[in-house]
Amino acid sequence: MSTPTTQTPTTQAPAGRTAATGARTDEGAALIAGARDRIDDLDGRIIGLVQERIAVSTAIQEARTASGGRRVNLSREMEILNHYSGQLGKPGTALAMTLLELCRGRV
Repeated sequence: MSTPTTQTPTTQAPAGRTAATGARTDEGAALIAGARDRIDDLDGRIIGLVQERIAVSTAIQEARTASGGRRVNLSREMEILNHYSGQLGKPGTALAMTLLELCRGRV
């Protein structure tokens, strides 16, 4: 004759995850939120630096044209493209082209 077994109630996690998985998920969400905050901060700083670069480029273009030179120096632009490409590969070239485009024609 078998004796009936009694089960002790247990705390259950939401369907599809255990308490340990839930803790890892919460830690992951906090990590992601913190990393996203850091990216937002970096993006703000990058935008500020781009704006500063535009201002410096504008001053150079104004000085160059005031002295009878051309607004754009193509050999200097090639140096910039090569530098970005060397550091970041093909996407660096696209990034440099975007920066150069932002900085051209402000005079």
